[in-house]
Amino acid sequence: MKTRLYVLLFIVAWPSYAQLSDFDHINFRKADSTAMACKDEGLYNLPQLTQKLTSHLDTDVERFRAIYLWVCTNIANDYSLYLKNKRKRYKFKNDSLKLSAWNDRFKKVIFRKLLKQKRTICTGYAYIVQELAKLANLDCEIVHGFGRTSMTDIERLNAPNHSWNAIQLNGKWYLCDPTWASGIPNPETNVFKFQYNDGMFLTNPQLFAVNHFPLDLKWTLLEGEQPSFEDFLAAPVIYGKAYTNLTEHVTPKKMHHIIQKNDTVLFKYQLHQDVDPDKIRFLIDNGYNNKKIKPTSTLIDEKSLTLEHLFDTTGFYDVHLYIGDDLISTYTVKVKS
Repeated sequence: MKTRLYVLLFIVAWPSYAQLSDFDHINFRKADSTAMACKDEGLYNLPQLTQKLTSHLDTDVERFRAIYLWVCTNIANDYSLYLKNKRKRYKFKNDSLKLSAWNDRFKKVIFRKLLKQKRTICTGYAYIVQELAKLANLDCEIVHGFGRTSMTDIERLNAPNHSWNAIQLNGKWYLCDPTWASGIPNPETNVFKFQYNDGMFLTNPQLFAVNHFPLDLKWTLLEGEQPSFEDFLAAPVIYGKAYTNLTEHVTPKKMHHIIQKNDTVLFKYQLHQDVDPDKIRFLIDNGYNNKKIKPTSTLIDEKSLTLEHLFDTTGFYDVHLYIGDDLISTYTVKVKS
């Protein structure tokens, strides 16, 4: 049977988005060292903390870097608190008075835990980043909206569940997510482990939009036509390591695909840096067994990664992309005869 190419259209010309590469000329070593030197500082005197983090740094981006890194490496994600809030918000979703009363009580809990225990959820992370940034005379906003992870039940994603930040530097707005950058809570034990992810600092908006959807669409920072909420829900699952390996996820735009036997699926990404093609694998799981295999074809050209994979056997497959040991993204492919 003649091989067909299954592909979603994508823009070939790469627009210039506000992202970390704008500051390739900046060495963040001094800012990072300053943040690490303040590790034992508390939150009882925010002006003093801000002064310690920023007074010896020369540029706004370095000052924000020190603030952001300090928050991500000193404030723990309280996953139990997040789950409690999730349950209550779902319980009261059809009772606006009870939901409002719960939100008012919960805000007090969030900030008490943040102040006394240096533990919080996304709202607290975004709040403290904003407060420290403002004290450093930086224009920083809290962005509320929807976030998707591999654990998100999109069938029940009917209310905003995440918050992050936008920061203005040199006249441009940039995106960052201090909550997801701080580490990983174990969903089984609720134990949080600090594991800083630098890929969520001044992230390319195109990549950020795959699993962040703001209530106010101006905070996508995307040019041209804005993604819809339906586009957001249909997008692939991407993981934390996608942010350290990629600057953009180009295609496929959707997670679920139905193709014919001997069709080829196209995958395209922009890389942070070139990688060894031999380190790129798909883990393909049919529900009974799984195996890591090379894509049918791999092309890396000036940090643009293009993969093609031919599916020659009918069935339903979870397709996981790996770069080395890093899990990047997940798709499903139903192959029909």
